[in-house]
Amino acid sequence: MTASDLAVGAHVSSRPLMMTRERMRWYCDALETAASQSGEFVVAEPTIHTDAEYARAQGLPGIIADGMLSANYLSSLLYRHFGVAYLRGGELATKFIRPVYEDDVLQAHAVVTGVEDGRRTLELWVETESGQKVTVGTASVPASQEEVPA
Repeated sequence: MTASDLAVGAHVSSRPLMMTRERMRWYCDALETAASQSGEFVVAEPTIHTDAEYARAQGLPGIIADGMLSANYLSSLLYRHFGVAYLRGGELATKFIRPVYEDDVLQAHAVVTGVEDGRRTLELWVETESGQKVTVGTASVPASQEEVPA
């Protein structure tokens, strides 16, 4: 389905993706590595995202994914369907409503809710395979390439 096919009511989804311990660890280490600006790989300190004992000491049943991982799934879905229009002129707002645990299988969804003033508006969410929403949000994307700021 191309961006021009996405009329009001159109629903698009990502492929299912399992939240693995390695994916959670990689994300936290990548953040620390980027923040260090040293050019060297940095292993993140123990947090609720990387260390099961630490997470349990904070009252959680185990490690949970950083919320930005599910927001990134939504951003990827928008990029896949809107391409450069989303990158140059899109907006995304999210709210994290439930923790994502190791081995949760997630899928991102978007529904076009409107087209006006040269923009498409969308309702978005990420849910587990049992249908529990973990992240919700809204987005706005230029309706055509002509509306994309240079």
